Amino acid sequence: MIFHLRRSQLLQLSNTSPDESAFYRHCLSKQDVTSSLIMIQPVLYAYSLRGPPSLVTLDSRSLQPDRILLLDTFFHIVIYRGQTIMQWIQAGYDRMAEYANLAHLIQAPVEDAQLILSTRFPMPRYVVTEQDGSQARFLLSKVNPSQTQSSHAFAWSYGQSPDTTSVLTEDVSLQVFIEHLRKLAVSSSL
Repeated sequence: MIFHLRRSQLLQLSNTSPDESAFYRHCLSKQDVTSSLIMIQPVLYAYSLRGPPSLVTLDSRSLQPDRILLLDTFFHIVIYRGQTIMQWIQAGYDRMAEYANLAHLIQAPVEDAQLILSTRFPMPRYVVTEQDGSQARFLLSKVNPSQTQSSHAFAWSYGQSPDTTSVLTEDVSLQVFIEHLRKLAVSSSL
């Protein structure tokens, strides 16, 4: 929770005006516990042809090419379509009768997002994007960067093809953050 709080808009002051920071903190003080927790640690749902929608970890490993992700940060609702899903849409499979399950898969996160938008105040910003799209930054800035450009370069050097999207960031991953906390907790600095 601390990892996500320090990366949230509630504590990050860079790229936000004083008015925006005050607005985010005001919303935190006026919302219920569930909404406040969503502000601190956003919720990520995955939609796939392999099964029903499910909660997934807020991690770059969740960015699969054959998934649609719905991110709820309280202030933003983001629908992110993987590369394979976008290729199917561009090929027109979602409009063919024999691929009705694909059309349902594409429509399901939109319906869930509309439900969230209709019940939330203040109304969040609604973003639909795809892998490598310009608006994908809303999702990529929230996920744990467990897969970075350096880990992907390592996979390619051993002949493995990474099947997730790497996050180009200088932020530390959750694993590095926990290791640092562990070292601080056991160090004897008197």
